[in-house]
Amino acid sequence: MSVIENSKLTVVGAGSVGSSVAYAALIRGSARHVALYDIATAKVEAEVLDLAHGTQFTGTSDIIGGSDLSVVEGSHVVVVTAGAKQNPGQSRIELAATNAGILRTMMPQLLEAAPDAIYVIVTNPCDVLTVLAQEATNLPRERIFASGTVLDTSRLRWILAKRAGVSTSSVHAYIVGEHGDTEFPLWSRATIGTVPILEWEAPGHPRMTQDELDAIAIDVRDAAYKVIQGKGATNYAIGLSSARIVEAVLGDEHTVMPVSTVLNGFHGLDGVALSVPSIVSAAGAVPIPETSFSDHEHTLLRRSADALSTVAESLRGA
Repeated sequence: MSVIENSKLTVVGAGSVGSSVAYAALIRGSARHVALYDIATAKVEAEVLDLAHGTQFTGTSDIIGGSDLSVVEGSHVVVVTAGAKQNPGQSRIELAATNAGILRTMMPQLLEAAPDAIYVIVTNPCDVLTVLAQEATNLPRERIFASGTVLDTSRLRWILAKRAGVSTSSVHAYIVGEHGDTEFPLWSRATIGTVPILEWEAPGHPRMTQDELDAIAIDVRDAAYKVIQGKGATNYAIGLSSARIVEAVLGDEHTVMPVSTVLNGFHGLDGVALSVPSIVSAAGAVPIPETSFSDHEHTLLRRSADALSTVAESLRGA
């Protein structure tokens, strides 16, 4: 893609995820200016220097950064990755209390530095933190949302594409709900090309069964745990998917993505952030109310909402 003229992206948090977001944004040309902010001065300055040394090879984007909040000023999009990382065997929800405290302190400061930005929460558990961050800032719901299940959806499409013998771009399927243990695929609307998922077959690729799809859904749900177990963090794919979300905002693309916004009357849900197909543009993210669910999928969506509401409520009292 071509860099959007004079656009600025700031990534908050210079850990493995934040640095990967900045790296992906540079090599993809997601924004004209990329900034990296972190309170750990030596760490953020080292990451910025390392990235800057490669900008001869990344086109027209430039990179700045540091531990002063002035780095954030003038941002059109702010991607928040700061927080404690998920450890092997630890669920995203177990991270909630620590990272909620960090975001409550940080969000008003970021908003003061970049009052007109769109905010994308990547820090886990991103759904719960999006609700708390929206409450802490009073931002319109469309202007603060989480990366949600954009990455989970990419994982799903990658697995299905390999199984079906097609390119990933030919798979039309979504993971929705929590970015976590209660997420689920919208199998009732999943297609390969125009063919419903259970009807697809090609030479060497027989039809899939519902049991096989259920196993794939579990693989997608647990993919992060497998990566964390082996290397300590997931960073490359979330960096790429976050950069892609940024591009949809800066390019005013009106692209449909399963990001996580604080819902307002969506299929009877209110005040909880869940990933559902949403239109992502320069205005932020707006859920698509016409999205249809089977009865079973609607039950699963409600289960996700209930699980996250319980966590959010416990954190409000903390």
